[in-house]
Amino acid sequence: QVQLVESGGRLVQAGGSLRLSCAASGRTASIYAMGWFRQAPGKEREFVAHIRWSSGNTEYADAVKGRFTISRDNAKNSMYLQMDSLKPEDTAVYYCASATTISTFAALYTQNRAYVYWGQGTQVTVSS
Repeated sequence: QVQLVESGGRLVQAGGSLRLSCAASGRTASIYAMGWFRQAPGKEREFVAHIRWSSGNTEYADAVKGRFTISRDNAKNSMYLQMDSLKPEDTAVYYCASATTISTFAALYTQNRAYVYWGQGTQVTVSS
């Protein structure tokens, strides 16, 4: 199994920045990709960004492209989400997740079903 722990969420004003972290432990050698998802009150969980663990290739949701940056530090088994130019609509619980399935179909990793392990989430609140 892989254990994931998110941190870094807090209240921030619109236009501000936050950096979320996700620390992985356990069978980290099985990780092929990791992703960030978010869930706002009353809404379904949605894809934010993912990164291939080995290659570092990334993909972003249109809503965050150009404002958020996903990265990872393989040596520390950690993933990050740098969030800039935050908007009130970015308010949500942010979850990190890890996928062990190997696929060249990049779109797979934008979907919840690709991920086996999930963290507990960290709350991000953006005030207007």
